[in-house]
Amino acid sequence: MTTDLGHGQGFSDPWPGDEADRFGEECGVFGITGSRDAAAFTALGLHALQHRGQEAAGIVALDDGVFRSHKALGLVGDGFSDPAIIDGLPGGSAIGHVRYATTGATMTRNIQPLFAEFVFGGLALAHNGNLTNAHALRDRLVDEGSLFQSTTDTEVLVHLLARSGGTNVLERLIRSLAEIEGAYSLVALTAKKLIGVRDPLGVRPLVLGDLDGAVVLASETCALDILGASYVRDVVPGEVIVAEGDSLQSYKPFEPAERRFCIFEYVYFARPDSVVEGKGVYEARKAIGSELAREAPAAADIVVPVPDSGVPAAIGFAEAANLSFDLGIIRNHYVGRTFIEPTDQIRHLGVKLKHNANRSALRGKRVVLVDDSIVRGTTSTKIVQMVREAGATEVHMRIASPPMTHSCFYGVDTPERSKLMAARNSVAEIGDIIGVDSLAFLSMDGLYRAVGEPGRDARRPAYCDACFTGSYPTSLTDHDAESGTLRARSLLEHAG
Repeated sequence: MTTDLGHGQGFSDPWPGDEADRFGEECGVFGITGSRDAAAFTALGLHALQHRGQEAAGIVALDDGVFRSHKALGLVGDGFSDPAIIDGLPGGSAIGHVRYATTGATMTRNIQPLFAEFVFGGLALAHNGNLTNAHALRDRLVDEGSLFQSTTDTEVLVHLLARSGGTNVLERLIRSLAEIEGAYSLVALTAKKLIGVRDPLGVRPLVLGDLDGAVVLASETCALDILGASYVRDVVPGEVIVAEGDSLQSYKPFEPAERRFCIFEYVYFARPDSVVEGKGVYEARKAIGSELAREAPAAADIVVPVPDSGVPAAIGFAEAANLSFDLGIIRNHYVGRTFIEPTDQIRHLGVKLKHNANRSALRGKRVVLVDDSIVRGTTSTKIVQMVREAGATEVHMRIASPPMTHSCFYGVDTPERSKLMAARNSVAEIGDIIGVDSLAFLSMDGLYRAVGEPGRDARRPAYCDACFTGSYPTSLTDHDAESGTLRARSLLEHAG
């Protein structure tokens, strides 16, 4: 059975600002079994994964066969700061989810983990990624009589589980996943088992940890660090981990596939203090900056990051170019969501609400601005203008990734392709639009070298780099890859 402890208070949608010009975060998952403080540890783990989703958070805990849940819109600290909430989630096992919906409205009914009662008992499920045939599957399931309670693609898996054959929950889950296309790392909780699964391509991260004998699953190692848990290893692509009592089993039921981990995790998504796929994210980002300096040097006085995501790459650029590193732009970390009605004037000032020029560092200087990416280009234009108004004599922009030319369908909030600046303009044209003296992007080979590869093998890419190349590693049943638009009929939200 499940007891719903209620939902946190909602909030209004953010008014349009510079966040609309960045790739949205994905989602983060966490699970633990074998600890009497499972819900508290899950809340801490979700705090560490907050960068992967700020729209909502949820926890389902298991105590003596009873599932209890709490879900809240907003940040983890907003929804789980009351000690009574954690006290109301007793038990030795729990899973949690932080959410960034890649399409659709923010609604409490879509907050994960999802829970359902099956013939085999209760099961809670949380998922990071996107199912690229979820619309087609949902349409089929609805035609066959399924009644959906949410608009999230994760619920498709719930209905597949209910209909699949198999003698136990693990067989049902494996059979259901065999029908799915796309990217997923997921955690599931039954009355007896904590289960973790990573898709056969390993597009999204999932790690295994140990906390004084308790088994921990998390999207990133930073969630282990906050608990003082030890990192055991990555869950490998196509692996199913099952923890039950003192037993920890590994299954590999899927056909082997070429690993295609998302390379943009190194550029932007993962937290800098995490280790993903055996590589430190902070060091990878510094190496990206170093490659960028070698490929696209600039005659300048200082290197300035666009905070916060551009900081490690800017450090690497400055070191490789033997230039001074300065915080020429200061970020306000306390902006959050505003109650101010978004008039046109306020929208125009949105970038200044979050970033402000440090005039003393910029005045009279030739500046290299380092950012992780350019999506629509509106934020870059405003920041360049801000730096010039602060007295910079020249502004040279360097981007720590190749041009974004295609939409992502694997758990990342991206615009349609027609709205991506690099899909419509050359590098020179982009430079003219955003108003810089020079502009350069890191090459694809440079990005691969920075993460330890000799370069990109077009025949067998070592990573998923579809947002740069259009080389999608799975079928795209629901979408038109060229335009990035949806072609299925159902209203469905990818919340992973």
